[in-house]
Amino acid sequence: MKKFLFKISLYIIGLITVFLFLGSYGDGNTDDNYLQFVRQGDNIIMGDSRGAQAIIPDTLEKNFPGHVFDNFSLNITYSPYGEIYLKGLKRKIKPNTKNGIFILTVDPWNVSNAKNSKSFPEEHSALNNMWFYNLNPNYEYLVKNYHKSWFLIYRDRAAQGKSNTFLHDNGWLEVTVDVSPEKVAEREMEKVTFYRDVMATSQEISPVRLKYFEETIQFLNQHGKVYLVRIPGGVKVNEIEQKYAPHFNQLMKEIAQRNHASYFDFCPLVKSYTFTDGNHLYKESGKILTKQIADSIKKVQKL
Repeated sequence: MKKFLFKISLYIIGLITVFLFLGSYGDGNTDDNYLQFVRQGDNIIMGDSRGAQAIIPDTLEKNFPGHVFDNFSLNITYSPYGEIYLKGLKRKIKPNTKNGIFILTVDPWNVSNAKNSKSFPEEHSALNNMWFYNLNPNYEYLVKNYHKSWFLIYRDRAAQGKSNTFLHDNGWLEVTVDVSPEKVAEREMEKVTFYRDVMATSQEISPVRLKYFEETIQFLNQHGKVYLVRIPGGVKVNEIEQKYAPHFNQLMKEIAQRNHASYFDFCPLVKSYTFTDGNHLYKESGKILTKQIADSIKKVQKL
């Protein structure tokens, strides 16, 4: 019996050692969210996948020396504004943060929810089941939220080459795809159909989300200055959004004014940007937009 228990113990120890080794290779190729949970930040970008792909911390840091930015935007399912996202933010931010710069990207969808629904999709996200946001490697994340073979973490590590969707240490999700007009048109057709036929018919602006959105601003006001930024979708998606929520811009202006924040709307510049799919900015346009955001913040700071 003792020999059996000894062999079992060796097997378990060996198995744990293997998993610890494989997990130590977690990086920007692991998935689109893992690196969001390995460090805290004091200058934070929030939002959905538009913000994740369009706002580049490196560009902001060039414009605001001494500030290190973290893009804490995930996607429309995991990080719409609400109680869970706010809970995650409180664990993400460094507790003693002062004079931070906080950029909250907004669009009608990340303050919406399914009609007549009392549940929220982010209840099933990592934001709701994670406790530690500053562990690297973060084995809690891998155990709870990585549902593939851990051997893939090692096989697909960034040292072997970046994936087409690569999450940088600072939270920027770099998407590298063919942006030829033909390919973009194909993807845009899918996005337009989705937003027109699914999102616009099944969703509604949520008073609950708006309540927690304002609470998010109020919480961040204790640590610095908040800037609301509307990132455009493509022309056709913008048209859908205008029909879906025609008073959205006015609503954001009122929320910003009420909470001592600033609001910047870049939808009027939509035709100057390149999109990967009619909804997300291509990374080169992301650099342009991020610089425009920085310039807008600087103008406000001078007032």
